[in-house]
Amino acid sequence: MTDISANGAAPQVRSSILVQDVKMRRRNAAETRFKSYGLIAIAISLAILALMLFTIFRDGISSFRQAQLTFPVELSAGILDPNGARNPADLAKVTTVGYGRVLDVALLKALADKGIALDDPKQATALISKAAPAQLRNIVLANPAQIGRTIEVEVLALGRVDGYFKGRVTRETAERDPQIKPVQLDLIDKMRGAGLVALHFNWNFIFGTDASEQRPEAAGLGIALIGSAYMMLLVVVLSLPIGVAASIYLEEFAPKNRWTDLIEVNISNLAEVPSIVFGILGLAIFINFAQFPMSSSLVGALVLTLMTLPTIIIATRASLRAVPPSIRDAALGVGASKMQTVFHHVLPLAMPGILTGTILGLATALGETAPLLLIGMVAFVTNYSATPLDPATALPVQVYSWASRADPAFIERSNGAIIVLLAFLVVMNVVAILLRRRFETRW
Repeated sequence: MTDISANGAAPQVRSSILVQDVKMRRRNAAETRFKSYGLIAIAISLAILALMLFTIFRDGISSFRQAQLTFPVELSAGILDPNGARNPADLAKVTTVGYGRVLDVALLKALADKGIALDDPKQATALISKAAPAQLRNIVLANPAQIGRTIEVEVLALGRVDGYFKGRVTRETAERDPQIKPVQLDLIDKMRGAGLVALHFNWNFIFGTDASEQRPEAAGLGIALIGSAYMMLLVVVLSLPIGVAASIYLEEFAPKNRWTDLIEVNISNLAEVPSIVFGILGLAIFINFAQFPMSSSLVGALVLTLMTLPTIIIATRASLRAVPPSIRDAALGVGASKMQTVFHHVLPLAMPGILTGTILGLATALGETAPLLLIGMVAFVTNYSATPLDPATALPVQVYSWASRADPAFIERSNGAIIVLLAFLVVMNVVAILLRRRFETRW
């Protein structure tokens, strides 16, 4: 016998898997490059995310602190309660103009007591926010027994004072600013040294109402937080039962024919429709046709429900489809009905994915702005919403509203509102993870 083939050619030498040939080296090199591309893409994404978060927190974290004036105020009975009866109806008739005079007198006296000389008293009184008289009025109306006494109060300082503390206002910009002058910045430095003005935690930013262009220091997120809470609660109540029920029917009970195929295709298409289209739909149906109140949380919730339903249906169907068929076969094999199989076995096992998909859909809806703008939720609202039918706004709309205003203080607040919105989204995603782990069942 011989190793030479019949035609005289040498036998083919087979390569070993232990020794890399040229093709193997090329394949390994391509795999290494692909891994490198993936790592580079992840690094770039994380870098961009870190840059975005850094910019937002750098420009917005200062909105949680606000310059406030602290000084003793004599609540003059001659101005605040001329009749001396302490009648709430009479006290309510005193406007903020009277309280403004009380604050002006008290601040000038506090400056004199600290030995701070003034060339023009108006330079000092102009540093009090236009929202401060309303603050003092609320304090007095809440406890009329304080009238006639001297109390120490904390009231908002002018927005330019806050900007000076945070670096937005300098002596160069003050020379061109009609709201503040360089000589007033010198006065602020003296007042700061005397303990009359300082930065404090800004609770009003979280719980207060929006403010006009002239009072950026008084603007708060309270109404937007309530409006967003109302909308998310209504969206959960409306979208979760409808979405889960539709998904169960389509996945477990509906016959497979051209009609169900058409429904599935349209659900997938609706999930990709731009959100502004849902805003136009909501404006036409819920406001123009159904005559629901404009700018209300109810209309916003209905629009967001329409937008969220396709996402919930797709996620729920994927979760139901992920349950092994053996679970259904075993239940049917021991005599369970189709309904019992679905609700006693399939649905509990699919619940983690359903809850996760629902919360992620709600998180997406929470950040939507375009549809809410079309239904009027961008309106200037100064009263807290008692019911979902009352005018309200939402966090993303408030961000848009503040970012479109000219005063730099509103830009700071828009970044602060984004931080609050991100906190909401983080909480919702954490809840999704916890719910998934809580209901997760392994098979």
